Amino acid sequence: MKFKIFRFSSVTSTNDVAISLIEKEKKISGCVYAEIQTKGRGTYGKNWISNKGNLFISIFFHLKKNYPPFDEFSVINPLIVSETIKYFCKDKTVSLKFPNDVFLNGKKICGILQETITFNNKNFLIIGIGMNVVSNPKIVHLYEATNILFETKKKINIKKIINSIIISYEKFFKVLDLYKYENYKNKAESMSLK
Repeated sequence: MKFKIFRFSSVTSTNDVAISLIEKEKKISGCVYAEIQTKGRGTYGKNWISNKGNLFISIFFHLKKNYPPFDEFSVINPLIVSETIKYFCKDKTVSLKFPNDVFLNGKKICGILQETITFNNKNFLIIGIGMNVVSNPKIVHLYEATNILFETKKKINIKKIINSIIISYEKFFKVLDLYKYENYKNKAESMSLK
C-alpha cells in the first residue's frame, strides 16, 4: 500500500479532511498533512493545541478483512510512531502512555487519535497524529510536554518526519503476513510509562 500525501495550509482537523476524502472523493488510502488545525481533536473530545511548525497528519486506509482489527491498531500505531521519534531523537527514552500518547524523556511529545468510519459497506481506519516538533503547550497538571527541537537542539524538517511515518506504515503492510499481535503487545508493555 502506498500513501499519497494530501497537503493543506489550514484545516479544521486532519481527521475531518480524511473523512471528507473518503466520503466525497472516494479515496481508499492516503495521508492528510496540514500546517495548521483550527479545531484539532484529542481523545475524549479534548482540544489538541495546534501551533504552526508542529506536525498534524492523518493516515487513513480501508480496513481489509486480513488486516488487524481496530483495537489492535491502538497498540500498533504508537509503536510505529515511536520508531520515528526514536530515529530523530537518538539516545532519548521513548515511552508509551495508553491509549494514545507517546512520551520522550518522561514528557508528552505526541498524541494519536484513532477513529473508524463506514462508507459504502467498507470500514476505514483514520489515525490522527499530532507531534510537538518545535513547540509544545504548557501543561501544568498530570504531566509535562516537550518537543523535538528542545530535546535534540535540532530543527527537523516536517517532510522528513512525515516520510518516515509513511515509510513505516508501508513497511508494516508489506510484511503483514508476519504480523503477530503478541509481539506488538509485549513490546508496547515493555515501553509503557510506569
